[in-house]
This record gives sequence, structure tokens and C-alpha cells, in this order.
Amino acid sequence: MKTYDKEETRTSSREYKGDGASGVPDISVFLPVFDEEPNLRPLHEKLDKALERLGRTAEIIYVDDGSRDGSLAILRELAESDARVRVVSLKRNYGQTAAMAAGIDAARGRVLIPMDADLQNDPADIARLLDKLDEGYDVVSGWRKNRQDKLITRKIPSMLANRLISWIGGVPLHDYGCSLKAYRRESLEDVRLYGEMHRFIPIYASWAGARVTEIPVEHHARTAGKSKYGLSRTIKVIFDLMTIKFMASYQTKPIYIFGAFGMLSFLVSVLAGAFALFLKLTHRADLIQTPLPILAIVIFAVGIQFILMGLLAEMLVRTYHESQSKRIYAVREMIGFEKAEGRRQKAESST
Repeated sequence: MKTYDKEETRTSSREYKGDGASGVPDISVFLPVFDEEPNLRPLHEKLDKALERLGRTAEIIYVDDGSRDGSLAILRELAESDARVRVVSLKRNYGQTAAMAAGIDAARGRVLIPMDADLQNDPADIARLLDKLDEGYDVVSGWRKNRQDKLITRKIPSMLANRLISWIGGVPLHDYGCSLKAYRRESLEDVRLYGEMHRFIPIYASWAGARVTEIPVEHHARTAGKSKYGLSRTIKVIFDLMTIKFMASYQTKPIYIFGAFGMLSFLVSVLAGAFALFLKLTHRADLIQTPLPILAIVIFAVGIQFILMGLLAEMLVRTYHESQSKRIYAVREMIGFEKAEGRRQKAESST
């Protein structure tokens, strides 16, 4: 977890104050909703009280992810009774990552705050997230330190997954699965979500240079509705972690990983061929009686395929960056360029 000296990183909360004239709110709270009919009204009441205490302009975006109960009808009522409420209704159930992406796309605020709609996150913690954001951080992640979930099916798999994600992603957080977080808008500008990767947003933001930290938040036991998560999601997380590791280490140099496997295949092929030749010369063995020659040829062909895949991946990476004029780095600050530009303009005017 990245930490910084408070005096060096403290920034004014006015940096993310909205512009009343342009209709840009200070904060956008967005919540994916899937079959949460009994929770929506009490949740909105708590959220309303929490936002009123903040004294900042806010919008609330509910993303209905193809609910099959009466959730959408309740959301329509909330939108009619509360001018801050906006509803995005998806055509079908796309999953939490897609719903999160829809919320990010619809949000207008300077600070974006996602949270669950099952009443397990506490809206009162929003103020604490914003206070931590004021210390100079770009991303503040919630940590369900006293998590109210089942030990075997939820807490233990989550603990193991969080340690693995922290190790692979390089951003040591205790709770990637907690939806309650606070993001400065600019930290999400280049984030694109796929699969089940909403939980990895702090990693993406950190790669772009964002300052990331976490604070403990409240977590309540579910009192209504059914959980949408289970052990099956662990498999999806493992596959996504493979993608994360590849993108972290080889996104701009895929030939390194494919080339390494290709060279390893070539080495195994040479050893298998050499051993087959050794048996032929020393033991007068018939090459037809041993699978080593075939093994050497097959592995050699696999090595060629790895090299060709690496070259193809290199072409795709270059096309991706160059077609969009997309840099392979992110600049936090440029110092002294204004003076240099001023001197250049002065020199040009004098001539």
C-alpha cells in the first residue's frame, strides 16, 4: 500500500468541488442493482441521510443489471421523488463488472464512489473515504475488517484471493472485493473493464500513477435478498489474475514471454533429439522404437509457434498504441516546461 507524507500530499477538497453552474456534482455514488427489491428503499434512506450530512452536491446512480423482481419499479419511484437519482437500466443481466462500467460512464461527479445495493456497505462511511481522499490520495479503498459473512465459503477464499491479488498486482490491499471505494475522476479516465475485473480497478489506477490507500469500513450482515456470489467466482478471479499478471509484466513487450517459452521448447527439442542420437550411436537402438525423435519434432514446431505468436502480439500492441496515439507511459507532472517555452517564444519574437 502506497503511503505519503501528509504535508507533501495534502490537497484541498476544493479540487473535487463541483461546479454548480455547469451542473457537475461534487460526488457521484453509483450502485449496481440485481434483484435487491427489499433493500432499495431502506438503502436509499440511509444514503440520503449520509449525503445530507456531507454538505456537498451529489448524484446517485442506480444501475439495474437486468433485475427480475420489482427493483426497477422501485428505482423509478426513487428517481421521481429525488432529483439527485438517476437510473441506468441494462437490457439483461451482464454482471457486476459491466454494471460498474455503466455507472462510471454515467457519472458526472469529480469523485466517484461505488457501493453495493444489499445494505452490507454503510453509506455513513462515505464521509470517511472523502476525508482520506483529502490527504492527497487518488483512490481510497474500503476494507471490511470485521466482515459479516460465512467463514468457509466467503471469508477464507476472500482472504487467500486478496493476498494473491496483492502479490501479483503490486498494490497490497486487504480487501479487493469491497465495492465501497472513492476515486478521483481522473484516476479512472483510462480504465476499461472486462470479465470480472471491477475488483482490480485500484491496480489499474496504480499503474497509471494514482496514489492508493485503504481504510477500515463497516460491514453488515445481509438481512434480505440472496447473495449473488459463491465459490464458483474464485475460478473466474484466477483467470483474471492471469490476465492482470500478463498485462502488468508484458503488456508492451509480449515477445519476451512468448519468446521465452519458444526458446525453452527449442532447448527441450534439442535435448530430446540429442538423446535419441546418443541412444542410436551407443546402444544401436532403432529410432523407430523410441518416441524421442517425434517428441523433438513436435516440441520444435511448438517453439516456432510460440515465436510467431509473440511476433503477432508485438504487432497488435504497436497497432493498439500507435493507432490511438496512446503512450506507453503516464506523466504525473511536468516541471520547468513553461519557462522553457517562454524563452523559446521570446527568442522567436526577437528574431
